[in-house]
Amino acid sequence: MVVTADQVKKLRERSGAGIMDCKRALEQVDGDMTKAADLLKQQGLATAEKKSGRDASQGIVEPYIHGGGRIGAIVEVNCETDFVARTPDFRELAHDLAMQVAATSPEYVDMADVPGDDWAALERKHGSREKAAEAVVLLDQPFIKDPKLTIRDLVRECIAKLGENIVVRRYARFEVGSESRGVIAD
Repeated sequence: MVVTADQVKKLRERSGAGIMDCKRALEQVDGDMTKAADLLKQQGLATAEKKSGRDASQGIVEPYIHGGGRIGAIVEVNCETDFVARTPDFRELAHDLAMQVAATSPEYVDMADVPGDDWAALERKHGSREKAAEAVVLLDQPFIKDPKLTIRDLVRECIAKLGENIVVRRYARFEVGSESRGVIAD
C-alpha cells in the first residue's frame, strides 16, 4: 500500500512520533491509522524502557496553586537536556504532575520509596498492596484527567514522544490549615 503524506501528517500530529516512524508504521498496518498509532505507542514504550537508565539532570520545577490559594504543590521533573525541558509537551507533563500532587496528596514518588515496614499498615488501611500503591504512590496513581492511565504511563508516553529519559525527582504539597508540614519526596 502507498502511504500518503497527509496520512503521515495526521499520524504525526496524533502521536508526536517522527515522520519516518509514522510512515513505517502506516506501511506495516496497511494504512490503518488506529493500528499505526497503537504500534507507535508500543514501540515508544519499549524505547522508554531502554532510556530509563540514562542520566536526567536537566528539567524544571513546576508550581500549581488550587482552591483560591488554599492548596499548593510544586514538583521537580528532570530530563536529559535543557532543550526538552523547554518544550510544551514537557511543561504540560510537569504541570499535570503538579496538579496530580495537589489533588491526590501522595506520600511517595515510587514504590521503591515506601519503607518495607510501612507496607503492612498501608495494606491494612487500603485492603491490598495494589490499592495502597494507588493511594499513596504518585507514579501508581490513576491520572486525574484520564483514570485509565497511571502517572507512570503518562511519564512513559512523554518519554516515548520526546525521546529522552524523564524522572519525577521530588515534590512538595501544602494545604492551609493542614497538620502536615508538606511532604517532600526525594
